[in-house]
Amino acid sequence: MLPVPSIGSLLAQPRLLRGIAVAGGGFLVAQWALADVFHVPGGGFGLLAVGGGIWWLSRPAKAPAFQSPASVQGWLKRCDAVLDQFDALEELAGTAASRDQRQRALDQVVERSGPLTVAVVGSEGVALPESQALQQALSGRHALNLCVGHPLPSVSDSWAWPLTIQQQDALLFILPLPLRAADLLRLQEVPLRQPAWLAVNRAELEGDWDAAHQALLAQLPDRWHQRLLVWDGSPDQLRSLLLPIRQLLQQPNLGLDLTRQRLLEALHRDWQAELESLRRQRFRGLLQRSQWLVAGAVVASPLPSTDLLAVAVGNGLMLSEMGSIWGCRWTPDVLQVAAKHLAAAALAQGVVEWSGQALLGLAKLEGGSWMAAGMMQGLSAAYLTRVVGVSMADWMALNAGVAKPDLELLKQQAPLLVAKASEQERLNWQGFLQQAGRWMQGQTSAKTA
Repeated sequence: MLPVPSIGSLLAQPRLLRGIAVAGGGFLVAQWALADVFHVPGGGFGLLAVGGGIWWLSRPAKAPAFQSPASVQGWLKRCDAVLDQFDALEELAGTAASRDQRQRALDQVVERSGPLTVAVVGSEGVALPESQALQQALSGRHALNLCVGHPLPSVSDSWAWPLTIQQQDALLFILPLPLRAADLLRLQEVPLRQPAWLAVNRAELEGDWDAAHQALLAQLPDRWHQRLLVWDGSPDQLRSLLLPIRQLLQQPNLGLDLTRQRLLEALHRDWQAELESLRRQRFRGLLQRSQWLVAGAVVASPLPSTDLLAVAVGNGLMLSEMGSIWGCRWTPDVLQVAAKHLAAAALAQGVVEWSGQALLGLAKLEGGSWMAAGMMQGLSAAYLTRVVGVSMADWMALNAGVAKPDLELLKQQAPLLVAKASEQERLNWQGFLQQAGRWMQGQTSAKTA
């Protein structure tokens, strides 16, 4: 243990004494000024308390993070939950259920059995070892299936691996020397959790191997540095070369379990993307109905449109249905507070001012056909509802499945969410104007009827 200095030894140091005296004198002067001059309760102690409170409240909150399951049963539970979400969304939309097809895909992964499969593949022009030599080099106590793939094209619109390759328990990718851009692009698409190794045949290189090896390592991502197998082209070396793959094959149960987890994770990810697409489609219809209801309320109200922001973004029916679409079983109070945070961020970023100026400029071009102030306010309120509604949808997508959302974190994230939604809706401004034209025609028809 380090020796603890005594108080006497500390006081015997002149520089330390001067520092303590200055700090103490400064604090006392600040205490007197704050208490007697500025009348801050508690003086410096009150200021310290207030500052501590501000620091505590301003601490960055932790965002909800997806916790990946660590077992097949955990992933199976997640996939079953997504299937239930599909059922709930299809029931809400009144469409036919499509669970059977997804359930069959899930059962196919769960019921996967041995033996383990190893895929060996290379790009066009790359010579692969003979299948018989590979079979002998990988043979062991347990059976295996060897899948020698067709040459991968050097020119393609997509560098994603074929599904049959992704479903293999292990992958051996034979690379050319020097590397080609197509091979580097394809390496980026190898699933992270798939056991995979790279192999190069140094016998095909005519130049200096050491220089070529260093250049190869410089090109490869760090992930592959410990999974690069250097082959001298001799069939006799294959068995020792492929020892890492053979060790995996010696644990078939573990290998199958890891493959099931990886495939369930990929299935879960694909389903989540499909589910979010369906949610966005249903939300767009809800948003279009809600924005024109808000616009009508603003036109009919004598109050300024900014006083109706709570109506524009906090429409109870819209928020409640959004919660049902995303499976967020939150209280109405939580939804209202979230909508207010997003509305405040939208106002701070000038969404209403931008839409009003854009509509005013369009009205000047169109003449006096729709210059009524109420119409202007209604359209601005509709556009604000649109931006905040999209922001709300993005937030719900991030917090789907969270029992209690972090509203303080939302307050911090609101400017970014609104900025993203605002940019997205500005790109769709023409679509909004087309809908606005139909709405105004309906308003005019209703008044003349």
